[in-house]
Amino acid sequence: MIGRLQGILLEKQAPEVLLDVHGVGYELQMPLTSFYELPELQQSTTLYTHFVVREDAQLLYGFITKQERALFRLLIKANGVGPKLALTILSGLTAQEFVSCVERDDIATLVKLPGVGKKTAERLLVEMRDKLKSLMEASNGNEREFVLKSNFTPAEAPNSAEEDAIAALLSLGYKPAQASKAVSSAFVEGIDSETLIKAALKSML
Repeated sequence: MIGRLQGILLEKQAPEVLLDVHGVGYELQMPLTSFYELPELQQSTTLYTHFVVREDAQLLYGFITKQERALFRLLIKANGVGPKLALTILSGLTAQEFVSCVERDDIATLVKLPGVGKKTAERLLVEMRDKLKSLMEASNGNEREFVLKSNFTPAEAPNSAEEDAIAALLSLGYKPAQASKAVSSAFVEGIDSETLIKAALKSML
């Protein structure tokens, strides 16, 4: 089991990154809430990881905090939720926002996420309530453990900000027309791709 990696950030294109650890390049997929926290390229970073082995693939998921990884692990244990859907949920909502949805039985917010229908949302609210309570108790009941405080400073906007943002949304399960519309409505001159992704996601919730 690979539980943590520390290395140099070589590439990042949401939701994937390439991390150089002593000459070995690890490809990881990350929820966008963690992706926003990454440093600039060629900088050192530490990621908490979850390794998934399937018959057709070996997948590595990365997280900035142990708490977000713990929530990811709880999500994939829920009935009908696999790693891809868990990644989508934690990209559309911060960990704290998801916890709030569960506490408030907020189905309306959950069903706006791609892949989350009404039945899945209802099942998540039921299954996650007790699991989150146990996780909160393990964190001494401190909900602030789930808040991801961003120190991220956007880099200079690339020419392909719109293309990068649309590609990121498509990888999370949004339909092409839906992704294009959200990115177009959120785009402003000079915006970088990561800020654009965040704004586009917010516009759909």
